[in-house]
Amino acid sequence: MNRLSFILLCVLPISAVQIIAADASQAAEQAHRELWRRFIDQYGIMIDFADMDGKVSLPTPEELRDGKPNALGWWAPIENGAMFNGLYMDAAVNRWKRTKSKEDAAKARKLMKGLLLLNSISEVKGFVGRGVSTDGKSHYPMGSNDQTSPWFLGLWRYWDSGIATEAEKVRITKHLVDTTDAIIAMKWSMPAEQPFGRRGGFGGFSFDSAPRMLLVCKLLHTITGDARWDKLYRDALVERGGKENRTRLEVCEHGMVFEYARYHTWTSCTCVGAVRALWEMEKDETIRAAYARGLQASADLAFKSLPMAEKFDNNDTSHFEMNWRVMNADWKPQQTEQEAQDLAHVQLKNFLKVSPRRAKETEFVREPTAAAWVVTLAHDTVILKQRRAEVERVIAHYDYTKLYYSQFFWVEAAWERLQEVR
Repeated sequence: MNRLSFILLCVLPISAVQIIAADASQAAEQAHRELWRRFIDQYGIMIDFADMDGKVSLPTPEELRDGKPNALGWWAPIENGAMFNGLYMDAAVNRWKRTKSKEDAAKARKLMKGLLLLNSISEVKGFVGRGVSTDGKSHYPMGSNDQTSPWFLGLWRYWDSGIATEAEKVRITKHLVDTTDAIIAMKWSMPAEQPFGRRGGFGGFSFDSAPRMLLVCKLLHTITGDARWDKLYRDALVERGGKENRTRLEVCEHGMVFEYARYHTWTSCTCVGAVRALWEMEKDETIRAAYARGLQASADLAFKSLPMAEKFDNNDTSHFEMNWRVMNADWKPQQTEQEAQDLAHVQLKNFLKVSPRRAKETEFVREPTAAAWVVTLAHDTVILKQRRAEVERVIAHYDYTKLYYSQFFWVEAAWERLQEVR
């Protein structure tokens, strides 16, 4: 336990800790209301940003065909639909388990339909899109491993929740199997539309790859009973590779690592969510214990990001530029993934000059709120109870009515998981 935990739990009166919990409860409910008021589109897909009234100008079908602002969809309002829907399903399902309300079941179902839509908008088999234009179909030509693994996770959470009807389970299973077959046919790469062909994959041995392959194989064996998925899973567990020559199980056991930035829980949390699902599905106690150690190591690392929330000022009035099309000033045609990435990096550098608020929300909201969820994914309830007050401080810190980005949705998932350890 660190110094802040000690102060909160040992020095402050019990009433002070209770106040923090009450504030967190109200804040989590406010976050829920804002997400559904402003950030879930008509197709059940979470968008990245909107103004205080929920307004945003989506890319037109013509802009999407041209790859504007870039063919990856980075920095656009429909950049992360599959990722955010899939991860937010954890909150939606756990909220329904707590309330058992028809309204909450309907919200989870809407997210599920959004996920299935994103797998139905392209003629490319196995393609999982990021979001759609106003026509409900037009989309960017590239997804990613960051988009696709939460897509699997979210559909698994819904399938296993108790909400899904038998007909829905059949439909979801077909999407999962067909998509996986297409990915395997491309040697575990994510299918993309031409001229790009593919982008990212699950076949590596880093923490951003290994849990994803294992999750897909394990959940498909769990829901279908087909022995071929179990064989793929068992083989993948012990296969070695990467610079440290670890098995995929050893990679999961080691836990989350930050490989390309000082902090990036918000992307790595997709794989922590996968490890949590693997821990839940696994019956072998030795393997399960390895997943548990990986979850705790991930939570320990994420815990270090929680204080970043205190750096965000709810009264900050720095400008957020809603007109993302200013980035089109740098646009040029792209024929490769690298060209799209290079363009996107130039665009972001210039966009931050006219939209300083963006950096403040992504650094001081997105990172600590994603970290809060990762802390609650660890299975050790004794440690989680010790850290509870600090997670609640993060949840309670923000005024969600003043945030432009939806990238606070993890607080609701964290709050719902905290309710399981009271």
